[in-house]
Amino acid sequence: MSDKLPAYQTIKRHVLARIHDGTWKEGDAIPGEEALAREFGVSRMTVNRAIRELSEEQIVERVQGSGTYVAQQKYQATLVEIRNIAEEIAARGHRHRSELHKLERVKAGEALGRAFGVSPSHTLFHSVVVHFENDQPIQVEDRHVNPEVAPDYLTQDFTSQTPNAYLMRVAPLQGVSFEIEALHPPQAVAEMLAMPTGEPCLVLRRQTRSMGKVASVAAMWHPASRYQFTGSF
Repeated sequence: MSDKLPAYQTIKRHVLARIHDGTWKEGDAIPGEEALAREFGVSRMTVNRAIRELSEEQIVERVQGSGTYVAQQKYQATLVEIRNIAEEIAARGHRHRSELHKLERVKAGEALGRAFGVSPSHTLFHSVVVHFENDQPIQVEDRHVNPEVAPDYLTQDFTSQTPNAYLMRVAPLQGVSFEIEALHPPQAVAEMLAMPTGEPCLVLRRQTRSMGKVASVAAMWHPASRYQFTGSF
């Protein structure tokens, strides 16, 4: 039996490859069905199936009377497994980079003291990192860390590794709890994510436990128009 892909799948792969390598960017028009049919030597019906499936998968957007355009991509994150965002991005064939905005010692205060089970005067480590996918900001990670679990946190280079990767290495995970809500971001977060005024964020709040203690409490802010969470069992 031949392993050759059906023609419509070959066309889908061609379109996806041009999008992933940056040849066709969000909002760009892609060649019309007739042009693709000539290029691949197939019927227009075959091309139509490929484009229809890409449209259903929200990779492209068909505009009646105008053409077919690369859709705005909503980057996905799994909720079933705690993964390094850099690995999530690499798995999609995209480039990750990060910018460190804060790395400091702070007092826990009342709310974080309750979350960590420590006194308000207890010292915590605090980091703010912006994560980029293909040079587009997609997450502001605002994280507080228990020094008893990760005493060397402030000496790490979080432009070359993510806080999550470091913590998973030094503080083996014992448990996690999380919640997701839609919120309008503070101005500082909106600016870091280059978001237009009025756009909401999807906010993942996550608490991790290690060594019998609360290890970290983090809020991850994502622009709602370009991010979605997924999960499966």
